[in-house]
Amino acid sequence: MSDLVDAPQDDTPAADDGASGDDVRLPAAIPPPAPSGARLPPVLTEAAVPPAHHGRLPRRTAGRAIAKGVGAALAVLLAASGAVAAFAVSSIVTPVAAKPSVRFESEQVLESVPDIGAMEGGLNFLLVGSDKRPESGAFGDPDLESGVLNDVTMLLHISQDHTHAEVVSFPRDLLVDVPACPDPDDPEAPGYAARYGVKINTILNDGGLGCIAKTLEQMLGITIPVGGVVEFDGVAALSEAVGGVEVCVVDPIEDAYTGLVLDAGSHVIKGYEALAFLRTRHAVGDGSDLARIALQQTFLASLARTVQSAGTLGDPVKLYGIARAVVTNMTLSSGLQDLPRLVSIARALQSTDLDKVVFIQYPTAYTDDFGAVVPGESADVVASALQQDVALQFDPDANEDTPFGTVDPNEADDAPETPGDEASATPEAPAASSDPATPAPTAGPTTEALPGDVSGQTAAEVRCGSANSG
Repeated sequence: MSDLVDAPQDDTPAADDGASGDDVRLPAAIPPPAPSGARLPPVLTEAAVPPAHHGRLPRRTAGRAIAKGVGAALAVLLAASGAVAAFAVSSIVTPVAAKPSVRFESEQVLESVPDIGAMEGGLNFLLVGSDKRPESGAFGDPDLESGVLNDVTMLLHISQDHTHAEVVSFPRDLLVDVPACPDPDDPEAPGYAARYGVKINTILNDGGLGCIAKTLEQMLGITIPVGGVVEFDGVAALSEAVGGVEVCVVDPIEDAYTGLVLDAGSHVIKGYEALAFLRTRHAVGDGSDLARIALQQTFLASLARTVQSAGTLGDPVKLYGIARAVVTNMTLSSGLQDLPRLVSIARALQSTDLDKVVFIQYPTAYTDDFGAVVPGESADVVASALQQDVALQFDPDANEDTPFGTVDPNEADDAPETPGDEASATPEAPAASSDPATPAPTAGPTTEALPGDVSGQTAAEVRCGSANSG
C-alpha cells in the first residue's frame, strides 16, 4: 500500500476536483442527528452526559471567507488565550467586528451569554483551511491558481468536563454525502440540493463553511455550533506569535512544491517555513494527503506543548500577539464574533492534560480506482466516541502499520536528537484552577481503546516526519 497516493497529485486545485463521475450515495456511519426543530439537540447527543449551558449567540450578517492555512492551529492556540481579556482593546476587538462571518444553523443550541471565565460543558468546533491564494500573489497568481477548496478540515471536540479533547482530521479526498444547504451568500436564496458521494474539499466552494458543518453533523451524529477559517498567511502569523514551534524529521526533506528544505534533526520553525511544513505532502511519508495530515499532527502536538509551557502562558506580550494573530487572520462564525466567548472556549482547554489532547486521522479506505477515500471500518467507532463524549486511546502499533504515518524518534534508525527537554517530556498535569468559573474536573472519563486502523498521536507525544522514498 506504500505506493498509493491519493488524488489529485498536484497541489494546484483543478476544475474537476470533487466528485468523480455520478454521485454515489454513501451509507451513513451512524444515524444522523434529529431534524432541526424549535430547539436543536445539545452539543452532544442525549446518550451522553447532561447537556451543557452555553451562551446565546448574537445574530450577525452571514458572509463567507475564503482563506488558506491549517485550521487546527486555532484549536491549539486558543488554549494559550486564557488571559487575553486583559488585552481586549480596540486593536483586537476591531478586526473581529470587521471580518465577515457565516451563521451556523446549530448556533441556537447555546443558551446563555458566558462570562470571560471558562465555558460550561462541551463543544464541537469546525476548523477549516482553504486553498485560496492571497491577492498578494505570494503563493501564485490568485486568478490562475486559486481554488476554493477546504483542503484542511478538522473538528475539535472539547469534552463536557474539559478533561479531554479530540481533534479529528478529515482527508481532502474523502467522499461524503452532503445535505441540502442554504446559499452562503444569500440565505434567502434556494441554496444547494443534497449531493451524494462528493469530495469533502469541494463543499466550501459549493455551499460554504456552514455546509461543511452540516455535512459533518449528518455524518457523525453530533451538533457543531461554531467554526472558523484561517487565512493563507494565518499559520505564518500564528507560529510567529508563539515564537516558533519545534519539529523533527528523521530524513532530509526537500519539497519543490512548497519550498520546504530541512536537514534531518530537530528545528524550530515559524513564519513561512512553518506554513511550508504544514503544506508539504509530496516529500513526506507516501506522498499522500494522509501523510500531510500525520505531519500536521506532529506540528500541532508541539504547538500545544509550546502554548501550555510556563513561558508562553506567563508572557503578556506573547498572549497579546496570539490573540491579535487569531482575530486578524481568522474568519470566525457569527457565534464567535465576540471576544469574551472566544476566550471562554480557550479557557475550557487551559487545564486539559496534554496526554488527553488527541489528534485523530479519520479512518478511511481507498476506492477501487485509488482516486478518493471512503470512511473505513472504524469510522463509526470514532463517531460514537464523539457522541458519547468518551476519551480515546490509540493502539500503540497503529502508527507503525501505516505508510503515511510519522516516526517515533526513539525507535527510528539514525534517529535525530529528540527535541528539547521541555518539548519531549510528558508535562505534568496543570494545577487545578481556583477560578470559580472553571469547573473542577470530575472523576476520570471513560477511556476507549481505538482499533488498530485509527492512527494519530497525543499532544504529549513527540513524533518525527520521514521523507517520501518513492
